[in-house]
Amino acid sequence: MARLPRLGLSGWPHLLVQRVHDGQLLARDDHDRQAIIDALKEGARQHGVAVHAYNLAPDHLHLLATPTTDDGLSLLLQSLGRRYVASYNRRHGRQGALWAGRYRTTVLDPARYLLDAMVFIEQHAARAGAINLAQDDNWSSAQHHLGVKADPLVSDHALFWALGNTPFEREAMWRRRLESGLSVDEIDRLSQAMHKGWALMAEGDAASLALSAGRRLSPLLRGRPRKAPAAP
Repeated sequence: MARLPRLGLSGWPHLLVQRVHDGQLLARDDHDRQAIIDALKEGARQHGVAVHAYNLAPDHLHLLATPTTDDGLSLLLQSLGRRYVASYNRRHGRQGALWAGRYRTTVLDPARYLLDAMVFIEQHAARAGAINLAQDDNWSSAQHHLGVKADPLVSDHALFWALGNTPFEREAMWRRRLESGLSVDEIDRLSQAMHKGWALMAEGDAASLALSAGRRLSPLLRGRPRKAPAAP
């Protein structure tokens, strides 16, 4: 089966994952992690991408981001490869690619899925058992949204600002969202859409955006198409 073109739609939030090759690490220490953040910050500024949430896991990177151009996300990940992977290889005396193929992404309806996607990303380390609470993750956007520190990489989405009229209200509301987490079904829905590249939105919206995307945004129906009834 032919591979679908890379998904990218300007003005729409995208949930994406970029994995590294088996047996490799995304970062070996905090120096590497800070280098990733710096490369993402510069690439996002250069290519017009607003990063709403992120998480640096041991073997992959999660982003929730809105590009201002259709190729913005692709250019951001390319710049990350040039800026970070090259310096990572030099620093650790290695050669070759770090990424395990191209990144996987889904485009989503912000009104329905954006805050869930933020929880999905910022709760990742806690779900994996690496930390006890999302606020303990020094390498995700959780501390920014909880008021622990200001993160210059993060551009807050309007829906996050709508959680409260003051920073204190937004931070308290977000703490409750992170503590509540997501159901198993909600996690699976976000993960499956991200890895398969199917849009998280109503079918009608996905169909209308498919032309702009230059590809299908939802899977084909299984089985053979029904035959039209014979003419009388």
